[in-house]
Order: sequence, then C-alpha cells, then structure tokens
Amino acid sequence: MNADIRGQFPALQQTVNGRPLAYLDSAATTMRPERVLRVMDDYYRYDNANVHRGSHALARRSTEAFDAARETVRQFVNAPSFGSIVFTKGCTESINLAANAWGRANLKPGDVILLSSMEHHANVVPWQFVAEATGAKLRSFDLTPCGQVNLEDLKAKLTPEVRIVGVKHVCNALGTINPIAEIARLARANGSRIIVDGAQGLGHQKVDVQALGIDFYAMSAHKVYGPMGVGALAIGDDALAEMGLWQGGGDMTRVVSIEKSTFHSSPRCFEPGTPNVAGVLGFAEALRFVQEIGLGAIDTYEQELLALLTAGVESVPGISILGRAPHKAPVVSFSAPMLDLDEAGAQFDEFGVAVRCGRHCCMPLMESCGLEGTIRASCAVYTNKEDINVMIEALQALAAQPA
Repeated sequence: MNADIRGQFPALQQTVNGRPLAYLDSAATTMRPERVLRVMDDYYRYDNANVHRGSHALARRSTEAFDAARETVRQFVNAPSFGSIVFTKGCTESINLAANAWGRANLKPGDVILLSSMEHHANVVPWQFVAEATGAKLRSFDLTPCGQVNLEDLKAKLTPEVRIVGVKHVCNALGTINPIAEIARLARANGSRIIVDGAQGLGHQKVDVQALGIDFYAMSAHKVYGPMGVGALAIGDDALAEMGLWQGGGDMTRVVSIEKSTFHSSPRCFEPGTPNVAGVLGFAEALRFVQEIGLGAIDTYEQELLALLTAGVESVPGISILGRAPHKAPVVSFSAPMLDLDEAGAQFDEFGVAVRCGRHCCMPLMESCGLEGTIRASCAVYTNKEDINVMIEALQALAAQPA
C-alpha cells in the first residue's frame, strides 16, 4: 500500500522505547487519519451546536452535517432507508439496543437465542440479560477444528424455537471471516432473525445488509479508522417494525406531558439526548477514507500482510496459531507456551511492538480451546511489512530467552 497512506496517521509517526512504533493491535482499535481528526476538530471549533433543535446558523450546519453523515453510513452498508441507521456508542450499545428494543418486545419463555461459540462478550451478555427478563434460553452452535462456523451444527440447532441467531462477521480472536450470507439464509428459512456483530468486518469486507438479508448489523467507528465512543446499528425493515422503545429522553419525542408522550419514528426514537455529533462526523469521514482507497484494494493488500505475518509466526519453534480458516482477516492469534501471557505485551513493547495479549473478550472460545488466552497481531491498511518483520524479530528473541 502506498506510503502516503501511512503518512496520514499521526500516531504512527512516533517512537516507543526508542524504536519506531510497529502497531499491530488494529483489531482492538485502528488509528485515525489526519482528515478524521480535522473534521472533528472543525466541528468543535466552528459549529459546536446540538442537532435537530436550534434554528441559528451553527445549529443548521450541525444538523445538516449530522444527517449527511447518517446517509454516508447508510450507503456504505446499503441499509434500506435513512431511518434504518441508528447512531450509538459502538457495537456494544448497538447490540444492547437490538437485544432490548427487539428482544424484550418479541421473546417469551421457551424461545431460543442461538449464538455462535466464537462470539465476543458484547454479543453474549446483553442476550443473557434479555433471556433472564423474558424467559428465553441461550444456546450455542459449534465451530469446526479450523475455527469456522460449523454450518451443519447450525442447521441441526435451528429448531422452530430459535427466534434470533447471533454471529460475528469477522472473529476478533481468530480472524475467521464467517459466511454471513449462508448463515442469514438458513436463519431466514427457519423464520429467525439474525444479528451480526460487524465490529471487525466493516473496514475489511464489503457489507450489503439488504443483499445479505441481515436484520441487525452492529458497527463501531473505532474499528474502521474513526473515533472511539460512536457506532451505529443498521436495522432491516421487518425487524424495525417489531421493535419497541428502549431508552427515554429528549429529542425522541413529539409531544410530552407528565402522563404520556408520543414519539418520532426511527432513527430519532432510538437516539434520546445529545448525540456524539463530532464522533458521528468523524465516523462518516472515516468511511469516506475507506471508500476512496477501495475495499477491494484494502483486502488485496491485507491478504499480503496476513500471508507474511502467518509465515513469520509459523517460523518460530513452539508457536501454535489459533484459527486456520481459509478466509481470514489480517489477524494472527497464537499461543506461545514459553512466554508468560501477562508479561508478553510489555515484553513486545520493549521492541516498540504493540500486540494484544489475553482472551480478547472471547472467554467461551478460549475455554473451548483449552487456553488462558493468546497473543494477537492484527493489521490494517497503514501496516507495512517492516512492522511485521520487527514483530517477528521480537517474537524470535523472546521465544529464545531461557525459561
């Protein structure tokens, strides 16, 4: 990928422990290009007004930019309508919104919520709360030995009681790219809704929620070169018609009395209070950044990085890679028995290398693999081959240390 792209990321132009930063923790959070930072800064410098409320110039500009940002997100995932995109704090709140506004309105005792066994805690815990409140039950479907969703097990467990299926688009712990279209087809044929945790998918894979037949697609801006604390939930028309309200507050209402209120339609009925306007504008600018490069070009480049990273990790004796799916995002998660998992992150940091060590918010997955956790290296469009070479050199040096 062109070095000019890397140069757009200020955070990558620094040293750590006297060495150039080799940032390989993009699955946790991506860095932000200068243009995203500038859009957010400009909002606070020149507009700094709430949306959908005032009529002065600053408020009008803020509202117009906010609404345009929603349309940018809608087009990026091909959601059905303007009202199909609800802004949230990120994937976690998006899933909580779906679980509460749809789940509490539709689930009852005996119903089943079926989740893959690779799910992030953000797509498990909200459903646990809703199951406890409604009497529904949680069940899981298995993975194949290489870390893919086991479609045969999914088919066997798609009984009439299953009301919703939850699955990651891309597994943050394994890098597996799940066959969302096929999973959605099976769910629809069973009469089940489907919610997709798109945190790791949005910046790597083309997303068309209508073509895929997805009811809910959760997004986080900070996984796709945008700011932290903002995301969105794309909602299909049929699921939207079944949803109740969740949180209450200002701007979602049409008329309010002490006894009763009436409400706007989606998206405003799901966005009470003051939104993260600067974050939303930064999110939209990040998506425009991705569009200008092109997801096809990004995927081609990231697959080159994945091949280099995989080969490098495999070259170190005693290392085992977790997740061998044939279709992966640029993530390599591995166990290194010779290293202390609690200390490994700081040890890599001494070489200027940022990796993630731990369970990656996937405790059920790690327990099924018999592991306390893994070391994970993950790439993005700004990663270069030197980052990977430095990381492999650090791994070789650490693995060779006496116990």
